[in-house]
Amino acid sequence: MAEQTHPQFIDETGTASPPAPVRKPRSTAPAPAFDALPRTMSRQNERTQSFLQTLDKPLMAVSGLLLAIGLMMVYSTTFDWSYSEWGNPAQKVLEQARNVGVGLVGLAIVIVFDYRRIRRLSVVILLGTIAALIAVLLFGDDVFNARRSLIGGSLQPGELAELAMIIYMAAWLSSKNTRVKSLTYGLLPFAALLGIISGLVVLQPDISTAVIIVGVSGVMFFLAGADLIQIGVIAGIAGIMGLLVVFGGGLGYAENRVGTFLDSITDITRADYQVFQAYVAFANGGWTGVGLGLSQQKFNNALPAPHTDSIFAIIGEEFGILGAAFVVLLYAIFVARGFTIARRTPDPFGALLAAGVTLWIISKALLNIAVMLALVPPTGIALPFISFGGSSMVTVLVGVGLILSVQRANNVREFAAERRGQRASADRSRGNGRTRLSSTGGR
Repeated sequence: MAEQTHPQFIDETGTASPPAPVRKPRSTAPAPAFDALPRTMSRQNERTQSFLQTLDKPLMAVSGLLLAIGLMMVYSTTFDWSYSEWGNPAQKVLEQARNVGVGLVGLAIVIVFDYRRIRRLSVVILLGTIAALIAVLLFGDDVFNARRSLIGGSLQPGELAELAMIIYMAAWLSSKNTRVKSLTYGLLPFAALLGIISGLVVLQPDISTAVIIVGVSGVMFFLAGADLIQIGVIAGIAGIMGLLVVFGGGLGYAENRVGTFLDSITDITRADYQVFQAYVAFANGGWTGVGLGLSQQKFNNALPAPHTDSIFAIIGEEFGILGAAFVVLLYAIFVARGFTIARRTPDPFGALLAAGVTLWIISKALLNIAVMLALVPPTGIALPFISFGGSSMVTVLVGVGLILSVQRANNVREFAAERRGQRASADRSRGNGRTRLSSTGGR
């Protein structure tokens, strides 16, 4: 068989040239998309960055700092008790970290969910809260002749009622517009709803929570457009009902607290035992405090509930007046930021929601601090972000999530307006200086 050879070509000089290279047919298969993953990651990073840009950094920073102080103080006030009871000095602070984790999950869900969708659920939230308030009266845990919690103390419907009323009030009041000043559409329905919710809370009994609900709802009613006469009527009715509950409702503990508070105005040694021990803690701390973990009032039950109601007194003992003042400053920054967000919000529902949550959190903080300073009768209100507790921590963080959601919507509106303005400016700069936007006199 003859050997096969490649064909050769003869040029003009008669010299054989090498064969031309044989080209392979070009493949029609698509080239591998090596840059697909980086592009996807880039888009995801852009979305993450844009999402973070819409969040309110000062509010998040203040809330995070208060949470850090709270975890530190819960450990400081419970390490001895946790070790003697469970053999682990970090037992209670780990439980509080779990509460914070659950609350942060709720905060994140609320931010992503968008507060405007919550408006549609306000009636369902309120009805569910009323059902929980009734359930705790029927099946709640009986502790010291009070029924305030369900499921072994892990759920307190009174805490949920505070936030649920803010959400519903924001939705209801924002829908009334000028009719909020009407007796039929404004004052009477408002008073009836407030009476039902606060009445169920008082029956537990939990007077301090009822005071928070009435106070915050009344201010929201005023912010929505109610006049001073209506506010005066609400305040008068609430005051009369409060006196009847305290002095004629068979609640001896409430009457005793008011009596000892009145006595303490002239003689601090006659104050309530918890308040007097808090006074001793502040006196021990002085200006700079005795140091973290070195408080003496938290040992041997000298100061009742040092990790919950009385935790601010331990802050004063361990960090002094300056440390306590720093915590108060953080709350002041939180309030200023919350009201700034409410004022910038064009949506009436969002504005009332942000203002209501801010009022609620600062009211709880002021009441707790005022009790420790012997300025008001003892209330049993926890210090937001700092006191040990599950329901209180989760609801407060969800409330912060609502404020952040309102601010995020504000920022999205502003960014969209800026982009529209930039596109309009770019259009005006093209086409030999002639605008592409329709003029007021054009067709």
